[in-house]
Order: sequence, then C-alpha cells, then structure tokens
Amino acid sequence: GLNERAQSIRGSRVLILGVAYKKNVQDMRESPGMRILDLLHQQGAQVDYTDPMVPKLPRLRDYRYEMCSVELNPETIARYDALVLVTNHDAFDYALLLQHARMIVDTRGVYREPAENLIRA
Repeated sequence: GLNERAQSIRGSRVLILGVAYKKNVQDMRESPGMRILDLLHQQGAQVDYTDPMVPKLPRLRDYRYEMCSVELNPETIARYDALVLVTNHDAFDYALLLQHARMIVDTRGVYREPAENLIRA
C-alpha cells in the first residue's frame, strides 16, 4: 500500500492493530501480528502496536520487543502512515480508525464498503 502511494516502508510510521493470536483473547502464541511487526521493523519502518488485550509485549521465544500498546485517539491514529489490521478485536472503534487513518490495510475483512484510505489484503 505504501509503495502504491510512492512512499517507502523505510522510515514510514506503521501501527499494527492487534498482536493477539485471535480476536478478544490475550494469547499471543503463533500470532501473525508479531511476524508482521518484525518484518516491517526489518524493512526499516517505525512500528508500534495497539491491542486492548495485550497492554505490554511479553518476551517471546522468537521476538524480543520492549513495547507497550499505543492508545487510540484521532491524533494518534493520524500520526501513522499506515495501520495494519491484524486482529479484529471487538474493542476497536472501526469507524474512528477509518475516519482518521491515512491508510488501513484490512487483513480481516472488517470493512465492507470501499474507501480511499482502505486496502483489503
């Protein structure tokens, strides 16, 4: 999505929405969110995450990130070049995200209607 907008991943600010394995649980084992976070970080993105079920990243066998969940509000959302929806928790305000995000990559099919700032993955 960033490349389509002539923006490099390197140096971009990306927010991962959900690092838990599945919605509404705290379990992070085999979480695709951590793999995506790690890949983006390796490509030079400035990556943060938000997850109401995981306030602080624990030390995992394959990942050692010292990070805390970012609070979602209009100002915070607007600071990121892209949001990647990985875990579709019920606690996320999807209308707020769509209204204030520059770009959302929806990997869960949450958004049904097309929008200029939405990419379905």
